[in-house]
Amino acid sequence: MSVQHAEAAGDGPLIPRPERTPAALRAACAVVAPQLLAAYDQAKDQALAEAVEHGSIKPVHAYLLHWAALIEIERHPETAKAFHRAEYLAHVATEPDEARKHLTTTSGIYRDAAKAVHDA
Repeated sequence: MSVQHAEAAGDGPLIPRPERTPAALRAACAVVAPQLLAAYDQAKDQALAEAVEHGSIKPVHAYLLHWAALIEIERHPETAKAFHRAEYLAHVATEPDEARKHLTTTSGIYRDAAKAVHDA
């Protein structure tokens, strides 16, 4: 299931797509996935620390792109539900092929979300 497919199926966004800034993404996260706020803050702190350590803003860009994609998923309830279900099923799978199938689903949803925010 792609983000585009989910929208066509009536899975409209809960909120407008946020700007790709730390403050805007955090505010969006607080609305669509408040359970992820601690992970968001930790990822931001880690990206900033890596940027300082390496003298590069690449870790900050990577963190912003990653969280923009995650928020894109969470903006669409049915897409988020499919993503989290596939994550869970991959985690509890007892056979490698079964886990691979569910991981393929999660990676497809994530890839579509990343493309949507990149193209925006």
